[in-house]
Formats: sequence, C-alpha cells, structure tokens
Amino acid sequence: MKKALFFVALFIGAIVAIRALTRTAVIPAALSMTGTAAPADRQTRPAYTPHPYYSRTDTARLALPDSVWKKVLPAEVYDVARQGRTERPFTGKYWNSDGTGTYFCAACGNALFRSDAKFTASCGWPSFFQPLRQTSISYRTDLSYGMVRTEVLCGRCGAHLGHLFEDGPPPTGKRFCMNSAVLDFEPSEAQR
Repeated sequence: MKKALFFVALFIGAIVAIRALTRTAVIPAALSMTGTAAPADRQTRPAYTPHPYYSRTDTARLALPDSVWKKVLPAEVYDVARQGRTERPFTGKYWNSDGTGTYFCAACGNALFRSDAKFTASCGWPSFFQPLRQTSISYRTDLSYGMVRTEVLCGRCGAHLGHLFEDGPPPTGKRFCMNSAVLDFEPSEAQR
C-alpha cells in the first residue's frame, strides 16, 4: 500500500512539474524556436559564428566566466547551455533527424555523440544511448522542480546539455535526452 501511494504521489508530482515547466521561464520566450525574439542586446549576433574557444580537436577543459559565454554564444545556445533552460519538445532541429555523423557541443566544439548511438525515444528531444567517449560528458545531480534527475554537462566547457534517464534501449539501458540548441551536427563523409 505504501509503495502504491508513493508511486501515485510521484506521478502527481511529475504532472505538476511538467505543468509548471510549460508556464515558467524554464521554457523561455527568449528561445528562438518559440517564435519570440531574443533580448535586444543579443539579437544582432548571427546564428553561429565560431569564437576563439570553439574547437573540435582540443579537449582541454574550459573555465570561462559567464560574461564571456554571453558575448560569444548565440542567444538560444547561451540560454540552454549556460542558464540550464530547456527547449520545447518536438521543436529542436535534431529531435527526429537520422543523418550519419557526429554531434558536437554547440558552445565549445567538444565531440559528444555519434549518430549510431541515437535512437527514437518519442520524447521530443534527440536521445542517445551512450556518449562518444566517457570524458565527453560529466554529470551532476539536479534536484529542481521536486524531482531527482541526473543532469548531463559537456565534459569540456560544462554546458548544460540535458538529462540522463535509465529507460533507454540496449546495450546500455540509458537515455541521454539532449537539447538540440546545444548540439552541432557534422555529417560523415558519406553523407556529404
């Protein structure tokens, strides 16, 4: 009986959290995929301009102040990567893509996932069952919104990428649920 009550309370808590997420700034109007303009101080930047800290070969850890990230990142990347926000489900550019290649951190260029580890999770965000290498990502416990989750961060720059869930497919049973806004995709040579 106690187990049943626990799961009912957990389910109700999840519903409350989801409703709160859709009404608050966690899914902000500043994200371009909502159709609302970014704040005026960041509207003039192009969608992507390589900056001095972006590298697809350097794996050295980056420890830059937030003020630097705000200057060099596009608004939607900054909002998710540095502010920990979440894009709306089924709106990101990679949630249903099936190209062959590699996914990189949009903030720093760190290689994160291969397309052969991507799967359809029907959750509205791109999902992977394993990272490219163990050092590609790091983890942090996320206790926000009355839930206990595992936050996934870029192993090089510490950008918020998404969350890890234990409901993925074999061989790992893991689902790395990522935000498209913080991913760059490079097609393999055969796809070009």
